Amino acid sequence: MNDHYHDKFYGLGLILLTIVAAMCLRVMPLPEAVAVYNPDWVLLALIYWSLVLPDRVGIFYAWTFGLLTDVLTGRMLGQYALAYSLVIYICLKLHKRLRQFPLFQQGLFVFSCLLLSQLLLFFIKNLQHPAQLRGTFWLPVLSGAVCWPLVHTALRFVRISKRV
Repeated sequence: MNDHYHDKFYGLGLILLTIVAAMCLRVMPLPEAVAVYNPDWVLLALIYWSLVLPDRVGIFYAWTFGLLTDVLTGRMLGQYALAYSLVIYICLKLHKRLRQFPLFQQGLFVFSCLLLSQLLLFFIKNLQHPAQLRGTFWLPVLSGAVCWPLVHTALRFVRISKRV
């Protein structure tokens, strides 16, 4: 019985570690030419874990890491929390179907999730003060969808090799 709890907390720690690593990638200083392509690594990690372990990673994780992302990025408190929670809710509702899809089709779903998050963040920002929708708005969404197979493969390797 003790091993079960050890394995559960070990797995939880590993999940948290991967999301914290994604947060580091999210706020890592990059040259301006590259920074516009930086995808939402935190949301990508949350999507992965909510699809493969929906009983462990859910809306509470999305809300919590969304608030932390708000603080790290200097946004109004609650923006990322709301966006992440909404996306993860959709993932949890569709996880049984989505796990059956090939990686390419999952990438299309991830593109939709990233786009929904980005549009919601833009809408909230626009409520604060009117903003122009620029061409660079779409770049993190596109790069995130392109990076999905890499994120999926890397986190799957971690999950399988560490028996999470």
